[in-house]
Amino acid sequence: MSRDLTKPFMEALNHAEETGDVEALVALYADNSTSRNLTDETWSGPDGAREFWRTYLNNFQQIHSEFHAVSGDDRTGNMEWISRGQLKGGRDIEYRGISVIESEGGKVQAFRTYYDSAAFVAPAS
Repeated sequence: MSRDLTKPFMEALNHAEETGDVEALVALYADNSTSRNLTDETWSGPDGAREFWRTYLNNFQQIHSEFHAVSGDDRTGNMEWISRGQLKGGRDIEYRGISVIESEGGKVQAFRTYYDSAAFVAPAS
């Protein structure tokens, strides 16, 4: 199933990045799903996914993710990506990472993302 979810997931993420509307992403999540990034926080269920993705988008004036390697099996999907845009305040940003989706019943059960967090640190003046 994850193989089947990676394409709609990537499309929904690009749509959210373009429009700010996260609802297509949220619709992919199961009621008992989890979302995690490099923080210690875990977001639960569709409401948690909504908060997760709104928080993500709130970091940027604009952002666009390009996926360059996608793989997976019936339960897990892996998406390598590079994101480019501007942070709030206008500083350009480019960073890379990988996101993992675990699925069951055609819905995201777990989403985890790992990325170069150093890109978010402002260079020393």
